[in-house]
Order: sequence, then structure tokens, then C-alpha cells
Amino acid sequence: MKKIVVDKIWTLFLDRDGVINEKLENDYIKSWDEFKFKDEVLQSIAGLAKIFGRVIIVTNQRGVGLGLMTEDALKEIHDKMLSAVTSVSGRIDKIYYCTAVENNAECRKPNIGMGLKAKTEFREIIFSKSIIVGDSFSDMEFGKNLGMKRIFIDSSNNFENYEFYDSKFKSLHDFYIELRENIKSD
Repeated sequence: MKKIVVDKIWTLFLDRDGVINEKLENDYIKSWDEFKFKDEVLQSIAGLAKIFGRVIIVTNQRGVGLGLMTEDALKEIHDKMLSAVTSVSGRIDKIYYCTAVENNAECRKPNIGMGLKAKTEFREIIFSKSIIVGDSFSDMEFGKNLGMKRIFIDSSNNFENYEFYDSKFKSLHDFYIELRENIKSD
């Protein structure tokens, strides 16, 4: 990872599906029963929350817009996810989600609506001192469009387009371990 000096001024933006929980290919997480945390994610979020001033989730949730699930079902998933995070002394400051179906909707990544909304609610956010961790091109474009550092989660380890991201890891946990080691070596 390119050396980044992170402290409490920094904000961490996390994508949800594929970063925090297992992604369902060609489907949507529609209930808590389908939501499965990725290995060591809870401990990683708890550790990252001690490093970053803000931890924010930004997630496209087109399944609601398509009528495959309700917004109440999405909120239940998020409430239970937050409860699991806080049970291990982790912290998520806010979850922003976009239910729009249209790709050009301002709130839908790679568009920057969720980032701008976060900046409105948390004025201390400085995008140049923010990191997006995601597993898709739209996550990386979202970060690029806002001037963030971009961490790509590629569990297959097959993607080598270095202009697409600043650093690449197999998991959020691997990113956390390296970041923690960089901080210790300072």
C-alpha cells in the first residue's frame, strides 16, 4: 500500500456488499437471513473506528427501487448490522443508501450524492483526507470523483488496473492489518 498517514481527521467510507458482507451474485441481500459478514470484518471495523474520525457506509441498494424488498427490510438489515458492529466496540457513524434504479441518479455511485450528503451532515469531512473501500468500479469512480484515496477489495486478485485504485487488498481485514502496521511503524 502506498504510505498514507491516517489520523482522526480522516474519514473512512465503506461500500457494503462485497466489503462488509458476502455479495450475492446477480441478486440482492433482501433480508437479515441472507446477510453474512465477511471473515473478520467486525473486528476490522472496530479497529478502523479507532483510527478514523468518521466511518460511513455508502451503498447502492437498487433492490428497493426494483421492488424486490422494502425500505423497511433494508433498515432492519442495517439496524442488525449496526448492532453487531457496536457489540464488538465498533462504530459506524452513518449509513447512506441509494434506492434509485437509474444509473444517472445523483445519489447512485459513481455519482457523488451520498458523499455530498455526508459532507453536509459531517462538516469536518475533507474528501482529500478520506478513503473509500469498495469492490466495484463505481466505488472507485465515486472516490475519484470526490478526490478520495481508493482501496479496491479484489478477493479474486485478478484485477491489475492500477489507475483504477490507489491500493488493492483481498479483504477489508487485510487493509486494516496493513494500515495498523503502517501506523505502528511511524
